[in-house]
Amino acid sequence: MSTPLPTASFEHVNEQFSALKRAYATSPYPSVSIRKQRLLKLKALILENQDALIEAISTDFDGRAYNDTRIGEILPSMMAINDALKHLKRWAAPKRKFAGLIHMPASAKVIYQPVGVVGVIAPWNYPLLLTVAPVVGAIAAGNVALVKVSEFTPAFGALMESLVRKYFAASELRIVNGEVDIAQAFSELPFDHLLFTGSTTVGKHIMRAASQNLTPVTLELGGKSPVVIDKSIPVREAAARLVFPKCVNAGQTCVAPDYVLCPTDRIDEFVQHFLVEARRQYPNVADNNDYTSIINERQRARLVGYVEEALARGAALHIAGDSENLADYGTKLPPMLLTGVPDDCAVMQEEIFGPLLPVVGYESLAEATQYINDRPRPLALYVFGYDKSLKPVFEQQTHSGGLVFNEAMVQVTMDNLPFGGIGHSGMGHYHGYDGFQTFSKAKPVVSKGRINSLQLFYPPYKNWLVSSIMRIFGR
Repeated sequence: MSTPLPTASFEHVNEQFSALKRAYATSPYPSVSIRKQRLLKLKALILENQDALIEAISTDFDGRAYNDTRIGEILPSMMAINDALKHLKRWAAPKRKFAGLIHMPASAKVIYQPVGVVGVIAPWNYPLLLTVAPVVGAIAAGNVALVKVSEFTPAFGALMESLVRKYFAASELRIVNGEVDIAQAFSELPFDHLLFTGSTTVGKHIMRAASQNLTPVTLELGGKSPVVIDKSIPVREAAARLVFPKCVNAGQTCVAPDYVLCPTDRIDEFVQHFLVEARRQYPNVADNNDYTSIINERQRARLVGYVEEALARGAALHIAGDSENLADYGTKLPPMLLTGVPDDCAVMQEEIFGPLLPVVGYESLAEATQYINDRPRPLALYVFGYDKSLKPVFEQQTHSGGLVFNEAMVQVTMDNLPFGGIGHSGMGHYHGYDGFQTFSKAKPVVSKGRINSLQLFYPPYKNWLVSSIMRIFGR
């Protein structure tokens, strides 16, 4: 890309962090009204500059579909902000708790206290949404935030940094840009909470760096999200529903379907219907403004390498495009299916993050669930089938960050659901109330008055009293 990367120095990052730390110390428990004002600033920043934001992201991608950004970033960002504005008063209200008869007279409650300075490391694939969504949770909980934007989206990073300076006080929110060394230094700062979205490999480094300060982390990683197609659904319907979630943003989505488990005798039918639907949605891929480019040549070469290795190992490639030569698509890659891929190929081992979709055959549902359970736990699992018995099987016998039946990716835009992975796909949750809780300390507060009932338990112990209390409360 020709856009120069706006790079912060180590000193600048430290200064920003220290300034936010001091600012939080002067206002450690902002009112709900102040938090809503900050959320409204964030909303105005996006709405008043959405064309510029869309253009900057498209520049970084060398061709990002206009509506991929509107639908995939602007819309869910607005939904997240509006959800927080609507529910914040209830979220932040102290929750009364029963102290228990043995402690009477006493009152108890839980208050949700801001943790302080929240750090966010945003990825390149949805740079706006994955900056905004965690910041919404952090602001709603009463925190201040420092965000490190990906070095792969320099145009967006420069614009977002300037817009945040325009709309927010230096004591509320700041953006920093920089290369990998800045990200490393960022992760070593003593944040009160750190949220990282990115790859599992980098997530391990982030967690290791944060551990030096005992900084709690939320890791939103990814992995290989499987699709299971059951015999109880027409293959045509499953294929039609999978094209958009696989191809939006050219598959560069952490919860995109990564591979399909399909009944062996229906693979050919699935391939046929998927290709027909993909060609209907995305005709003439190379010159199609509705289809997004691969972010950079490095990522494109990685994906092409997956295809070449699979073909060399005997796999078959099925292209939903007007050319069999991938070089003809410029910075883009067409939707592609792979069949007959050996299980030890890179495309079956690594998160794909592109418009490639391997299809794997299975003979029984037990075989499909075993295939999933033998691999690292995914961020999402998608099951297509109308047989009601499927639900208890996948709800109880598989692990995943989220489970969706007969659709894909919709869980991300449901703000009343927690979003997060398990195992290699991440840890912790955010979105909506779960984001508010993640960036809050749920602090129990117990209040006692003049009557000291605890003195009944002071030594010297009265065995008859202890025995009586044990008979009532200890069994």
